[in-house]
Amino acid sequence: MYLASDLRKGLKFEIDGEPYIIVDFEFKKPGKGQSLYKCKLKNMITGSQFERTYRSGDKFEKADLEEQEMEYLYATKDSFCFMNTSNYEQIFLTRDQLEDVIDLLKENTVCTVLLHNQKPIGVTLPNFINLTITKTEPWAKGDTATGSTKPATLETGFEVQVPPFVDEGQMVKIDTRTKTYVERVNA
Repeated sequence: MYLASDLRKGLKFEIDGEPYIIVDFEFKKPGKGQSLYKCKLKNMITGSQFERTYRSGDKFEKADLEEQEMEYLYATKDSFCFMNTSNYEQIFLTRDQLEDVIDLLKENTVCTVLLHNQKPIGVTLPNFINLTITKTEPWAKGDTATGSTKPATLETGFEVQVPPFVDEGQMVKIDTRTKTYVERVNA
């Protein structure tokens, strides 16, 4: 059980049986009366956001959330199969549940799956992932302008900006949090 004084950005709790995360938080202490906690909340299942103000005496239920390491196996027409790496159970997630990570999701990648009451609600990729470039323009000799980049298509179909010296068939490290190029990887 959380108290209003426990509220802070990133805290996860339950309202009416659904998990919410605080995405923005503001504390106000008026001259008279109770402290006010103004929160911007995001539903972790639907993604909807709203603002709500709480008073210092309010209490909140802790969300029944669990993280498990799972390996992404394959995709069908409208679902994605993940396998629990400890007990080999398989679960399926929809395209909507993976909207943030689907661009960089590669088979056999070990991810962290967030479960609410034993039902999957989201996936977090590792911070960095190595992917192969399948299509990019060749490097033109003499094209050495500082800070120049060119588009490159990765094996997942996602397009990222890379330096001009990176060629097709090379493996690159991608930061999954920002979806940007980090460096070339020697295979």
